[in-house]
Amino acid sequence: MKLDDKDRLILRLLSDNARMPVSELSGRVGLSGPSTGERIRRLESNGIIARFTLELDLAALGYPLQAIVRIKPRPGNMHIVEDMILGEARFIDCDKVTGDDCFVARLALRSIAELDPLLLPFHDRAETNTAIVKSSPLRGRSPL
Repeated sequence: MKLDDKDRLILRLLSDNARMPVSELSGRVGLSGPSTGERIRRLESNGIIARFTLELDLAALGYPLQAIVRIKPRPGNMHIVEDMILGEARFIDCDKVTGDDCFVARLALRSIAELDPLLLPFHDRAETNTAIVKSSPLRGRSPL
């Protein structure tokens, strides 16, 4: 699907606020409400918009800390380690990557004291390297 400037603007505005009413969105892109709604449906049906999501304030939910964990499974443990990551709800993001590490994951933490008990089960099956997140100046920005 070829995107025009209006499509790109719709995507930028929705990536900033997926709950923006179509009436406000249409005014900001300079189209009628029905035309804007049709463009959104077309972007969805063509897979450009995969889903509308909810962004949670983890600190408000009691998770003021986050850690980035690089995980390198020991030989033969790749699928086991992946299942361990998927089975722990406090892993909130995970990418399978190339290079020395196989996974780069993000953990939500109530306190630094939770870190060792969470990672201890991995140590028989993988090497881990952890960094505490100080701030996130850029998250989830659209490349448009």
